[in-house]
Amino acid sequence: MYSDPFVMLVKVVCNLYLFIVLLRLVLQLTRADFYNPISQGIVKATSPIVLPLRKVIPAIGRLDTASLVLALGVQLLTVFLVVLINGVGISPVSYAIFTVAGTLYHLLDLYFWAMLISVILSWVAPTASHPGALLVGQITAPLYRACQRVIPTLGGLDLSPIFIFLAISFLKQVLAPYSI
Repeated sequence: MYSDPFVMLVKVVCNLYLFIVLLRLVLQLTRADFYNPISQGIVKATSPIVLPLRKVIPAIGRLDTASLVLALGVQLLTVFLVVLINGVGISPVSYAIFTVAGTLYHLLDLYFWAMLISVILSWVAPTASHPGALLVGQITAPLYRACQRVIPTLGGLDLSPIFIFLAISFLKQVLAPYSI
């Protein structure tokens, strides 16, 4: 099913934009620095679609529902195009399951890579002031804080990344059969 080069091309293009939209959503949820040049690039890449959606879909607290709807829409488009290229038919319920599960899967994937970059940066450049390093730190800080409330550090050794990686990997394994 996935050996078709057109399916791969559709998935790469759509998932790249989905990654950017999810990154915008996460940046807003974590209250990351809006003036970071990377944040500005993400906002510019997603604003042409998010801003008109905001006029129709109001935010709920810190949750930018317009970005969430856009992320679900991009994933739905991905599922639709993959199904169309493969020439199979699925039910509307399957579209909904593949859309929600795929969006959650890619959100977990975003956090997996952010955590990996964060761990590597803590080893090689713990005081890095690069905009990307600062952004990764702002994205992962809420996960670290939540995990550190449950699992205290052991004499300066922080085990929270291990447990966060385990949780992310477990959830990705659960969602993998339902994501495209």
